[in-house]
Amino acid sequence: MLRMLWGAFALACGAAQAIAGSPILPDDNGSAPMRFEWRREGPADVCGASCRTWVSAVGYITADTQRDFEAFAKDPNARGAVLVLDSDGGSVLGTLALGRAIRSLDMITTIGRTAALPPVGDDRRATLSPNGSCESMCAFLLLAGSRRYVPPQAQVLVHQIWLGKKRKQALESSYSAEELNIVQRDIGRLAQYTIEMGGGVDLLETALRIPPWEPLYRLSADELSRMRLSTVDTLFERNVTGQASAAPVTTSMATVGHPSAPRN
Repeated sequence: MLRMLWGAFALACGAAQAIAGSPILPDDNGSAPMRFEWRREGPADVCGASCRTWVSAVGYITADTQRDFEAFAKDPNARGAVLVLDSDGGSVLGTLALGRAIRSLDMITTIGRTAALPPVGDDRRATLSPNGSCESMCAFLLLAGSRRYVPPQAQVLVHQIWLGKKRKQALESSYSAEELNIVQRDIGRLAQYTIEMGGGVDLLETALRIPPWEPLYRLSADELSRMRLSTVDTLFERNVTGQASAAPVTTSMATVGHPSAPRN
């Protein structure tokens, strides 16, 4: 009986990484709050007329990330654009708010790593690698895309998301009735969001089976498809000439959010 009660409690605690949406610092101390940047593919002499454009979203999610994104998304080109995620997760409530803002713009979400190329005059270009990582709450942010693509090289990693101040000492900590109430509330919010975004509820169930003291669990290609985290076979659509279509060219690089330190 005690074992069953502990299992139920652990399941509940797994759905709350933040109390009242407070930001959570990820294990990667080299990360920074999520920032959004327009990127255009290069070098220009390689991709020519088919150079692709995307929005790079790098860093962890805080309670302020939705506000930063909405400031960035005042650019009309953001509607329907490709959003490339490279994140180690963050705030539960911050993710839900950001995810709904992304869905309202009918964006396409994917995972990848953007690397800036040396500028040529005022022309700033970048490369897009599929070797990105989307961890913890980032998996639920991925659901926000009206279409979603996970390249085979990318990683989607999940685990129980815990009460922020007690995550690193989850087994040794005690939990109050108020904390349990907050946890249960956030479980419901996360389940409602998953269904709202068209995801499979088994995504939440799988994440809740991995406690924070164990390594994150990497979702397989079959799980990504079954959980509806990946819904299309290609990212950038092709036009009748066979070239990759791109969003309208922006005249300058727009950035919102704090700069991030280099990540390994």
